[in-house]
Amino acid sequence: MARIRAPELPSHYPWLNTDRPLSLKDLKGRIVLLDFWTYCCINCLHILPDLKYLEQKYKDCLTVIGVHSAKFDNEQETENIRQAILRYDIEHPVLVDRSFRVWEEYTVRAWPTLMVIDPDGYVIGSVAGEGKREMLDQLIAKIIQEHREKGSVSSQELSISLEKQRKPLASRLAFPGKVFADEASHQLFIADSGYHRIVVSTLSGEIRHIIGTGTAGLKDGCFAEAQFFAPQGMAFDRPNHTLYVADTENHTIRRVNLERQTVETIAGTGTQSHQIRPHCGNALETALNSPWDLVKIGESLFIAMAGSHQIWTMSLQDNTIGTYAGTGAEACVDGHKDEATFAQPSGITTNGKELFIADSEGSTIRAIDLKTSQVRTVCGSGDLFGFGDVDGQGEQVLLQHCLGVEFANTTLWIADTYNHKIKLVDPQTRDCQSILGDGRAGLIDDRGMNTRFYEPSGLSIAGNFLYIADTNNHVIRRANLETLTITTLSFPELCAPDVCVPSQITNS
Repeated sequence: MARIRAPELPSHYPWLNTDRPLSLKDLKGRIVLLDFWTYCCINCLHILPDLKYLEQKYKDCLTVIGVHSAKFDNEQETENIRQAILRYDIEHPVLVDRSFRVWEEYTVRAWPTLMVIDPDGYVIGSVAGEGKREMLDQLIAKIIQEHREKGSVSSQELSISLEKQRKPLASRLAFPGKVFADEASHQLFIADSGYHRIVVSTLSGEIRHIIGTGTAGLKDGCFAEAQFFAPQGMAFDRPNHTLYVADTENHTIRRVNLERQTVETIAGTGTQSHQIRPHCGNALETALNSPWDLVKIGESLFIAMAGSHQIWTMSLQDNTIGTYAGTGAEACVDGHKDEATFAQPSGITTNGKELFIADSEGSTIRAIDLKTSQVRTVCGSGDLFGFGDVDGQGEQVLLQHCLGVEFANTTLWIADTYNHKIKLVDPQTRDCQSILGDGRAGLIDDRGMNTRFYEPSGLSIAGNFLYIADTNNHVIRRANLETLTITTLSFPELCAPDVCVPSQITNS
């Protein structure tokens, strides 16, 4: 069988996490692992720990190169890819694959796809999807052994220049993913995802608590010792002074007791589940798959389980957890909740009668009737590749990777993340209109459509104000719902984890 020479990588395309373009010719003698990815894709994010493991184990002989072949228009911008590299702490070189040139040359068909190239520059094989670490580990070890016997493997660690080294992050927050505002207690809860912690402040920005060390990990205990890993959505139980947190990259649900100032894990095993078939079980014995957002109704937590493309529910009374809606297939199909499908649900809210979901990969807003169990599409095309920026009604509406949704006063507020806008949707008429943001990435405090955001991801309303987690700007914005005027909260008492030590700050 004829061997296939790996196509050379383009040198005139943008390269990130390296001070120069890399070529297969220069990498001769090393194993090269090409990771074809796009930063919206939850499956692509799931394999990053596997890549980091392989990079560290075989750093003398293996070079991992991310080939970013964008799905969404917004993901084609080099600066946006750079932000994703910083957000997910990617430490290997990344090639920006313009117009899918490299994707087509390597005949890739799905995200993620991993392509293995031997030290002589020939393609050994490829594999698509998650959960391939053990297989790749064995293959790489075998290739190294064979080529060491031939004397054709180079054992020298490759020196690269990381984006995070060139421009270290020095902001008070880092890629905040979600926010929860509570008017009655005058509290604002911020999932400071990039710094792996929860920040609690007043609605005006005075710091009350910093929960977590700021280092990624899974550790229960007091606020100063607890650890999270890229936490996202939250739900607040005011009478019991309890905050529930979707600890996304730990694949767990955490419970924060604000009176005792403690954190405990109440669901998940700490490892990612690969079972997508609907199932249930004891909460602490059931593996989860990237829980992204939460909403509490009575004694139940409803969970946007992004990794398995489902909605889950947890009983806080008997500590059981399981699939509530969705087959596990990634698609946008309406109908009974046991037959419907979702596509990376990343935001969830309720009016008490329906659950509303920001279904990010389908760029749609979905609804589940809590009484009839029927799933419907509120707005969006219902096509995984049907995205854009078009206001209108129902299926005429085009969104672009919406991550946040908040119900208030009979309407839905939408974080249309990749369009850098906040939109307003009537769940009954299905009418959708742009309200805040001009559609360009930036940071401008002004009014209405004269404002700018940069991939806003989380929303929460308290009184007459809408709080916005403006993720790539590393800030929290506040919109006055009467005037539509935007201001940026300052948090003067807050600092980055490597500057200040986590403490139990308590302000009256």
